[in-house]
Amino acid sequence: MNTFLSPQQIALEPVAGPAAAAVMVSGLTRRFASGPAVLDGLDLHIAPGEFVALLGRSGSGKSTLLRTLSGLDPVTAGSVRRPDNMAVVFQESRLLPWRRVWQNVVLGQKKDEASRARAEAVLVEVGLGHRTDAWPLTLSGGEAQRAALARALVREPDFLMLDEPFAALDALSRLQMQRLVAALWQRHRCAVLLVTHDVDEAILLADRAVVLEAGRIRTDIAIPLDRPRRHTDPRFERFRQTLLDALGVHDD
Repeated sequence: MNTFLSPQQIALEPVAGPAAAAVMVSGLTRRFASGPAVLDGLDLHIAPGEFVALLGRSGSGKSTLLRTLSGLDPVTAGSVRRPDNMAVVFQESRLLPWRRVWQNVVLGQKKDEASRARAEAVLVEVGLGHRTDAWPLTLSGGEAQRAALARALVREPDFLMLDEPFAALDALSRLQMQRLVAALWQRHRCAVLLVTHDVDEAILLADRAVVLEAGRIRTDIAIPLDRPRRHTDPRFERFRQTLLDALGVHDD
């Protein structure tokens, strides 16, 4: 069978301007070699300013979707529209050890007299104002992730992708980072896609939770809970059970 695609079947279109900063994925299919589709005709829409959590078992297509949205993987079938101004925070902070924290924050940006001021301002915002001139290797895990978050926010993105950014942190640091991200999102109001394996994290942070299974959306639910959110909210457990069921996790 001919696997070549026409130009009409292949599209990666930046959305022009912050007013149109929605993410739209239509019919996205991705496969490797002759294996099954990792993403299978996927449709996903993220509204401007919306916070979406993406869950799924290993191999469900989460990482492939994120790589495609970030431009690291090509779009070979279907279409993807996302803001041109976007940023990604990965599991690892990926700070350059030979550059000071503030220099890492503005890495890749135009170097001028205002660059340090921009870095300092966003480092204060993430609670790292006292570590501006520190070397990355002197930072704790939580501090390194705060620096990575500052590097994303200094770009004032219309679309922010978070790839399990708290996975390697201890429980206390993870809770602190979750609260920080919630506060920063409410302040900046960019569209956010958070990839996570943590159901509670998804409910605490997101407007919507999407569960992938075999490259398709199995569950897509709104989470209309008041903020700040608490585990003690009786509705929290109902959302939790719905997502666990969608992930195939059941009580014995």
